Amino acid sequence: MSPLTSRPFRRLLIAIALLLVIIAAVWWIGRPKPIFVVVKEIDRGKVESSIANTRAGTIEACQRTKLSTIMGGRIEVLAVKEGDRVKKGQLLMKLWNDDQQAQSTLAMAQVSTARQRVNEACAQATNAEREAERQSSLRARGFVSSSREESARTEAQAKRAGCEASKADVAQFQAKVAATRVEQGRTILYAPFDGTIAKIVGEIGEYSTPSPPGVQTPPAIDLIDDSCLYVKAPMDEVDAPKIQIGQPVRISLDALPRQSFPGTVKRVAPYVSAVEKQARTVDIEANFDNPEAPGKLLVGYSADIEVILAVRDDVVRVPTSALLEGGRVLVAGADDKLEERKVKTGLANWEFTEVLEGLAAGERVVTSLERVGVKAGAAYVVEMKPDRK
Repeated sequence: MSPLTSRPFRRLLIAIALLLVIIAAVWWIGRPKPIFVVVKEIDRGKVESSIANTRAGTIEACQRTKLSTIMGGRIEVLAVKEGDRVKKGQLLMKLWNDDQQAQSTLAMAQVSTARQRVNEACAQATNAEREAERQSSLRARGFVSSSREESARTEAQAKRAGCEASKADVAQFQAKVAATRVEQGRTILYAPFDGTIAKIVGEIGEYSTPSPPGVQTPPAIDLIDDSCLYVKAPMDEVDAPKIQIGQPVRISLDALPRQSFPGTVKRVAPYVSAVEKQARTVDIEANFDNPEAPGKLLVGYSADIEVILAVRDDVVRVPTSALLEGGRVLVAGADDKLEERKVKTGLANWEFTEVLEGLAAGERVVTSLERVGVKAGAAYVVEMKPDRK
């Protein structure tokens, strides 16, 4: 029997084979497992540098006024209701003012009476002046004494003074009529511009109270001109120096998700607002470039403003979520291992960052940096996204 076919030798071969299998199994079980990662291919496109508001902004009306009568009183006429469209000069509300109307009627009657007195007094003055001229002519011819002439002249002057006094009475009563009309105006509200009635406080028969100095009371009528709207939003005071009137912006609204509208900065507040428990902010205002684009908007809608500071077109860009501290990225290498690479960046926003050096279009970078085990040198497997049908 050959030694190579002997039973001990066969046992040795089996033992060696089992040992190799065990070693292979241990290596297979203990080998580093590849990490599933999400990658993004580097491309070319637009990158913008922008800043956005710190808290939600608001759609505001270019004209909005909260109207109250100058004096208080019982509401007698309420000529409109909430939601009505009104024209400039249209009557909105009137308080009870019968006493003032009576005073006005009395004053107008006094004006009429005073005018009659003017006619009478001035006619007498004209006659007296004619008589004085006649007496002066007779005196020149020696038919009457000088005292008679002087008496006629004095009477004419007195009559003329009475005429002028009657005219002054007319002016006085006319001023009284004007004063009563002013008083009536204190109880009446007219629309100062075309608009929509947003809110009315009070009903017919209720007492309407104006706001005294230092005391906040609700206005009787809130009038809005919703034909002209703009967005007002607070920006962090650190970003305020970067914002200039005329800069382009993107406006987004919660009421119109996944849409944005171009606009322009029209005003930057000249002061910093300090809101309790909030960061210091500077309010900015922006107009829609095309006011018709959003459709019908309501005053008070929440809105956000993104101010565009600079734009780069057709540049190499990397997802901002793929950047590590220090301007580093993890590149999905051809050897199925992650490679760390230093890049030089330019403009950046929350979505993309411009790459000046270190990456080329077509390379793939890891965006799932938060996963355990994602680091340079780790083996990886690209996670396939399910098809969306």
